[in-house]
Amino acid sequence: MSGAVRQAMVLAAGFGKRMRPITERIPKPLVTVAGHTLLDRALDSLAAAGVERCVVNTHWLGDMIAAHLRDRIRPAIALSPEATLLDTGGGVRHALDRFGADPFFTVNSDTLWLDGYAPMPARMAAAWDPERMDALLLLHPTVATMAYENEAMGDYFLATDGRARWRGRAGVAPFVFAGVTICDRRLFADAPEGAFSLLRLWNQAEDRGRLYGLRHDGLLFHVGTPDALAETEAWFQAPGAPRRTME
Repeated sequence: MSGAVRQAMVLAAGFGKRMRPITERIPKPLVTVAGHTLLDRALDSLAAAGVERCVVNTHWLGDMIAAHLRDRIRPAIALSPEATLLDTGGGVRHALDRFGADPFFTVNSDTLWLDGYAPMPARMAAAWDPERMDALLLLHPTVATMAYENEAMGDYFLATDGRARWRGRAGVAPFVFAGVTICDRRLFADAPEGAFSLLRLWNQAEDRGRLYGLRHDGLLFHVGTPDALAETEAWFQAPGAPRRTME
């Protein structure tokens, strides 16, 4: 097993098309839930878990993200602007030299989680095993994911030994990808240049028997649309709900 993971990348470059019209004037990572941006929530959680350095990629309304992060101290922020949108895999590959040989988190900026019995990033770091894994995905039960689109059918199956299998053409899957991974540069050894999805590399890792998943034991909100944002906001405003997450 591995120790602490000290570096991360937050994926914040997308257009946020499904969140329009909100994202016509503000980048999706700066959308607020209960008074705090999605981006700050992710960075706060990473900092609390011991992450010291974080790369944030930018494209759509990237100047607003840069200005928002200008005075942030923990974790230390490096921006990775993309002149052309590179998708999730291409975005990480573009920033790969910043991570060296050590493992790092990747975090989707539209994922909002509540920890269970222990902080989720610490659980993932403890589970990361580079001898067996090329990537470790955070997974959450499909039926328990909050603000999740009704037509969505899940993403992954999870074996008893921890290996993850993509749904592919299957009708439904019991787990959704919860927006957080751990990997290192080995995952990108044969990655193409330009734009591509991380799913391509995860499928290759699965073929090698080296794609694993960790079941999230807290709550997960998928804040992908205006309706999902309203549903999430309503949950946090309900009596007794926490006013801040991922600290």
